[in-house]
Amino acid sequence: LVRDRVLQVAAQKMHMLTSDARLARELQSIPQIAALKRPDGTLDAEAYRALAGAQGLTPEGLEARVRHDISVSQVMGSVVASAFAGPAESKLALDALFQRREIQVARFDPSAFVSKVAVTDADLEAYYKAHLAKFQQPEQATVEYVVLDLDAVKAGITLNEDDLRTYYKENLSRLSGKEERRASHILVNAAKDAPAAEREKAKAKAQELLAEVRKAPGRFAEIARKESQDTGSAASGGDLGFFGHGAMVKPFEDAVFSLKKGEISDVVETGFGYHVIMLTDVKTPRQPSFEELRPSLEAELRQQQAQRKFAEVAETFANTVYEQPDSLQPVADKLKLKIHTATGVTRTSAPGEKGALANPRLLEALFQPDSVQSKRNTEAIEIGNSTLAAARITAYQPAMTLPLDKAREQVRSLYVADKSAEFARQEGQVRLAAWKASPDGAAGLSAPVTVSRDRPQNQPRAVVDAALRAPTDKLPVWTGVDLAGQGYAVLKVNRIVPRDAADEATARMEREQYLQLWVSAEAQAYYELLKQRFKVQIKAPRPAAQGETQS
Repeated sequence: LVRDRVLQVAAQKMHMLTSDARLARELQSIPQIAALKRPDGTLDAEAYRALAGAQGLTPEGLEARVRHDISVSQVMGSVVASAFAGPAESKLALDALFQRREIQVARFDPSAFVSKVAVTDADLEAYYKAHLAKFQQPEQATVEYVVLDLDAVKAGITLNEDDLRTYYKENLSRLSGKEERRASHILVNAAKDAPAAEREKAKAKAQELLAEVRKAPGRFAEIARKESQDTGSAASGGDLGFFGHGAMVKPFEDAVFSLKKGEISDVVETGFGYHVIMLTDVKTPRQPSFEELRPSLEAELRQQQAQRKFAEVAETFANTVYEQPDSLQPVADKLKLKIHTATGVTRTSAPGEKGALANPRLLEALFQPDSVQSKRNTEAIEIGNSTLAAARITAYQPAMTLPLDKAREQVRSLYVADKSAEFARQEGQVRLAAWKASPDGAAGLSAPVTVSRDRPQNQPRAVVDAALRAPTDKLPVWTGVDLAGQGYAVLKVNRIVPRDAADEATARMEREQYLQLWVSAEAQAYYELLKQRFKVQIKAPRPAAQGETQS
């Protein structure tokens, strides 16, 4: 919001106006508007008005907004367009950014100093008073909620026996499995793109073979072995084994599934050529009885009825939680739903939380002022596909600082961690001073490792940053870095390692990325200058982070 206002004022001060001709060009470049042109080149005014209306604007308002956007874009446009970074500048910056240094590290871990920490009640009380912000308990609520999903709707459905038997009859073929057929064929090859005369010759050959096998069906296998040009099946007398729907090309499949056992088809044309087909066997799946299928039939039919009924039940659910807002019991009784309860619920779901209370929309509704203060039901919230939920707060605990007796274990744990880290830091600093004074006595350093910003080699970011910031006018150089709760590290920077030469494609990509970053930096710098020029102040108080109190 601030940025938009700054750029708007800058455009006005710089008299960056948008002419009617520029506005027209910009509008015509918008595909949705260009599509409204009639064949004669005029604009469909009604459609244009509807397009603007869909955005909550009049045509005049849409044009004013586009005019404003063009003017504002010109403020930063000149800065962005004039940004430049040559190869020399890019190389200098990138070489520094990706510089590599060989280092050795000694880590001083807090865990090694835990035994040195002595803890007294006075220490804990002093630590607690000095760090009250660490012992804030966020607001919490005890909650009850109901969920309406397909399973809940299914539970309320009673199936009619006649409907179940009708469903069995209508779906028996599907539930029984697929019929399979066994066939043999004789193929005369003819490619799709073969000359017409060649295809006619192949068809005539297939007709001759058809006449021959129809005179002597018992010789089908013999003739197939001799005449079929399907190298995969000819040796077995043309036998293709059993197959179901979808296994063969459609003309072949249609012919096979139209035959009776022992029948021979007419000549069938496919993309492979011309076929003569004999149906040799039919494998019909056993039809299970109604009682065998009853469990699956009930599940399928109940699922279908639940899906059809869900919209109706969902409307009842939404109306009931709204019309009787002081309790979820009425909707639970009406729709036979279970009321779930939960304690310690906060505005954000706990890690690993599943179900309704993992949904941010439901939590947001639950902690609205009306829900917190009046303990009213939330509205029905969609938390998933065909899943609604409503909740209410039954008890509320505002954010508070835990008293010492309840926070004692946490206080002790944090106190020991802080003291251990302090001991680790002190030991590291002592060793650093000693090694600087007598480098030859530096025992405990790791093997040399080469690090860079893009290849940290599993070193903490603070270690890599310290290594790359260390002065290199006289090597080796020693430095130390506080790793906060992770202890302390002593670094010995041995040497600068030349950066590997990048191939041309990588170098070009890096230069382009550097230019983009340079453009962004110049634009940000210019924006900050405009903020100073127009004396920008943000007078609204900074919102407190969750769990904090506003000072």
